Amino acid sequence: MAENKPYILVEWNDTETDAKGWLCAYNFVNNYCGGGTRMHPTVTAEEVVRLATAMGYKYNACESVTTGGCKGGIAYDYKAPDAKDVLRRYLTAMSPYINSGVSIGGDLGVDYGDVLEILDDLGIGLPQTRAMRADAEQQKRIKDHDEVCKMTYDGFLMYDMITGYGCAAALDEAWKIKGNEPNARVVLQGFGCAGASLANALDKWGYKVVGIADANCLVTCEDGLDVKKLIATRKPKGEMDPDAFESNYKVRSNSEWLDVDCDILVPAALEDVINKGNVDRVKASLIVEAANIPVTPEADAVLADRGVDVCVDFVTNMGGIRIYEVVLFGLVKPEPEAIANDTMDIIRRQTRRVFEQALKSGKTTRQVARELFAPGKSGFPDLPVN
Repeated sequence: MAENKPYILVEWNDTETDAKGWLCAYNFVNNYCGGGTRMHPTVTAEEVVRLATAMGYKYNACESVTTGGCKGGIAYDYKAPDAKDVLRRYLTAMSPYINSGVSIGGDLGVDYGDVLEILDDLGIGLPQTRAMRADAEQQKRIKDHDEVCKMTYDGFLMYDMITGYGCAAALDEAWKIKGNEPNARVVLQGFGCAGASLANALDKWGYKVVGIADANCLVTCEDGLDVKKLIATRKPKGEMDPDAFESNYKVRSNSEWLDVDCDILVPAALEDVINKGNVDRVKASLIVEAANIPVTPEADAVLADRGVDVCVDFVTNMGGIRIYEVVLFGLVKPEPEAIANDTMDIIRRQTRRVFEQALKSGKTTRQVARELFAPGKSGFPDLPVN
């Protein structure tokens, strides 16, 4: 059966800068869809569509019966001094869609707190359907969600840790399914919220992080990096502090992250970073997609031929939507331990399901995941009653 096409794609052009943006609602479920907004100079309409499509699959993998997938993207430098102003104008332009059940939050280069602040300023608040606004119990759960956003787990704010810990759970589950012990050598590409919290979880569980690449450099150590120190000294926007590097660390160009000898490779930042031009440099036997769409279809085919397994993005990194889902719709207690355990449990279960089915069928994990979690036909936005 052919994959569903995205329900709607909207383009925006900023009036004050050369920024350009898009909003794609892949599918509506119960008049609602959710996904993050990213800001980066390389963002394109095609990328936003691919990300929104992945969100549709991600909500299915999350076993959601309340929400479809969407994604926002802005082609602009997230480090620019006026980046938040650009985000504000983008959200203003998209407000009719947000008021119709399109719930967009944060992603690469966009802080979720900034999105919520701007939506509050615009008088929208947390995106909801009319049915949600009329439900008193739902309004209580939204207040619970506001409180959860302030809570911490292992020293991280909940939304800063949940994706990383979920990805770590997928990695750990897949590595054990492959018959290994949790002492593997791991390389991370990206040290934002997902990368840093993932590294923290792996360090706790006995894995050895031997390389981390951020926007500025790659740092490696065969004996394992001091993950806790690198996290404690991390700068804004996921950049490591070179003053925290030990004397036995090697500092290299961040373009060399695929050259580090390791067992597990974790792309945790940008899309398409493993592609036909560099896939032959992959040394790991397992790739864990902490980022969205980090492996191109061409690279996927090469990895499959080489027997390299992949923890698929829309299963692996569903933590950010799972926390929203379980708190907003009352599926678990709004407490850090309950939320973290729920997220890691469902990601472990779905990862095992995908890997076992792939082994049984001879298909790749991505083929299996796309079959298992394909969304149904889209519903409709939350339209006003005539």
